[in-house]
Amino acid sequence: MGIVRDEMDGSNEQRQGGESPAVPTRRTVLALGAVAASTVVTVRPALAQTAGSVLNCEIPVPGPDKVGNYIAADGSLVAPGTPGAFPPAPRPLTGEEVKVMLNHGPAPRGIDAEAAQAYVNYIRRLQAGMSGFTCFASLQMPR
Repeated sequence: MGIVRDEMDGSNEQRQGGESPAVPTRRTVLALGAVAASTVVTVRPALAQTAGSVLNCEIPVPGPDKVGNYIAADGSLVAPGTPGAFPPAPRPLTGEEVKVMLNHGPAPRGIDAEAAQAYVNYIRRLQAGMSGFTCFASLQMPR
């Protein structure tokens, strides 16, 4: 018979069958519980902070490498003066504004509805490496 010593109260416990199974002591279980609880407390504020920063990120329309281009209704970039195209957004759009526009909400103040739809189409075309892509991708992540 194997004897297992409980680290918490110092008592000895006898087990049947010769070998003692790998059973965690109470101290180990309590320590793991404390670590798990502190992890939950630490992660929740981090997720809340991340959600807030996603809404504050910015998406330039168009990106800085395409300054001077206009945005066609389908979201493609075209030369200035192209019929039916819209001038660049007057300022970068925040994640919160983009999220509202993606959900068919109103355009931000100072941007007409047709231009806003062209900007949304431009944003949907963003790819990795383009300015604003990370912001747009994080808006797509489920919470």
